[in-house]
Amino acid sequence: MGQILKASPEAIRLAAERLKAGGLVAFPTETVYGLGANAFNEEAVARIFAVKQRPLFDPLIVHLASQQDLPVVAEEIPEVVGRLTAIFWPGPLTLLLRKKSSLPDIVTAGLPTVAVRLPRNEVALALIKECGFPLAAPSANSFGRPSPTSPQHVLEDLGEEIDLILDGGETAVGVESTVLDLTCQPPVILRPGGVSREALEEVLGTVRLVSEEDLPRSPGQLRRHYAPRAEVLLYQGKTREAVIAAMQSKLRELRQGGHRVGLLVGEGDLARFSEEGMVVESLGNSLDEAARRLFSALRALEKQGVEFILALAPPRQGIGLAVFDRLLRAAGSKLIEVKDGT
Repeated sequence: MGQILKASPEAIRLAAERLKAGGLVAFPTETVYGLGANAFNEEAVARIFAVKQRPLFDPLIVHLASQQDLPVVAEEIPEVVGRLTAIFWPGPLTLLLRKKSSLPDIVTAGLPTVAVRLPRNEVALALIKECGFPLAAPSANSFGRPSPTSPQHVLEDLGEEIDLILDGGETAVGVESTVLDLTCQPPVILRPGGVSREALEEVLGTVRLVSEEDLPRSPGQLRRHYAPRAEVLLYQGKTREAVIAAMQSKLRELRQGGHRVGLLVGEGDLARFSEEGMVVESLGNSLDEAARRLFSALRALEKQGVEFILALAPPRQGIGLAVFDRLLRAAGSKLIEVKDGT
């Protein structure tokens, strides 16, 4: 139980055997590690919810080995699906479609829709193909925690409670897939992720972002999610100078109060926070780097025993929108707005 095996043809065959027997296997995708079960095995899917301590109202994403398998789990597939999948599959785009009646309701939290994607990871695709059935797979971590981007993260959270962890190294994208609802017009991004809104609008025209008033229809829509044990304080403002100054002031205040504080900023801002003893994790020099490093950095700060994590909100363009979304939810949907001169 909880064994990590380096991904190989033999390990993939063993993992498929465990899944065919109703087990749970963690496997790499290009986004984060997923915790997979046979999507048509209700008992196995129920075990996913139990192991993760995930509420049953939060639907799972179904992962396919081939686009040709889409009719196995979905029906009323609109024409636009072909245009989207030709560009973005395999890849970090999840489509919300009408559910096939044969798919167990537990997978979709009783909703008439199913979230489905084709991952861009050779290990994931080989595993699903070897199984011969789609895998229902949320992220392979305890519910509400930062998502796992390495096999060690899976082991830390789920330990001995799952059957096997396939080690495919660090994930390439680092944040989850974009979830796009195609059952409405215009289409709605329910969760920003590895495919940007801008890229989708090049294909579809107008694409709406989900609002707080919309009921949850996909994973990643809760107000607090992806959160470390430390309290995350997320800052944004019109000018970078004002935001940095506000963060520096809060940092001094917390440290004078005896608190251990962590900092999560881009490489270019590190020099602005040079106090001795600072606990710092860099998000790199680009938004792509920030996405890859985000969850690992949150976990690293947590391991160093910080009580607070001060973070700077990234630009909301491209994959930056997904990074902002994850940080905002890690902060319990609380955003500290800094005005000039404060």
